[in-house]
Amino acid sequence: MNVYTYSEARQNLSEILKKAKSSGKVIIKRKDGSVFSIVPEKNKKSPFDVPNLKTNVSLNDIIDSIRESRERI
Repeated sequence: MNVYTYSEARQNLSEILKKAKSSGKVIIKRKDGSVFSIVPEKNKKSPFDVPNLKTNVSLNDIIDSIRESRERI
């Protein structure tokens, strides 16, 4: 775990954020004794973010399939 003073953190914020990302947590201490931690948030993926499927289905096949399903209604 890395510990920085407020002044160091202010001057090197970009580097400190990189360290927090790699190590998981960075501590910043102020002169008055207060302590803060920087912890990166986990990426929240959308439930609609699914991997692509490799198929031999053409665009025309998909359109024909949609047309057929609509004709049944």
